[in-house]
Amino acid sequence: MDIEPIETNTDYRAALNEIETLRLTAPDKPEGEKLDAMVTLIEANEAKHFAMELPDAFETIKLEMVHKSLGISAAPLIKPPHAL
Repeated sequence: MDIEPIETNTDYRAALNEIETLRLTAPDKPEGEKLDAMVTLIEANEAKHFAMELPDAFETIKLEMVHKSLGISAAPLIKPPHAL
């Protein structure tokens, strides 16, 4: 299994393309193991380079009020992904 670190934007794009080709692979196959490793690398890269800060309490309340007035839930926008 050849997996290279993601160091540049070109590496990142190549890793995304690789995942696209592996996404329907069975998890118990070697390609499925490669997919898991690639996803882990991409998630680490995105956490490092594309981190998003959650809004402070005041901004969260304002956001919730705006969304309620529009009749939509703001919960997916203000909770961390692991809390959904």
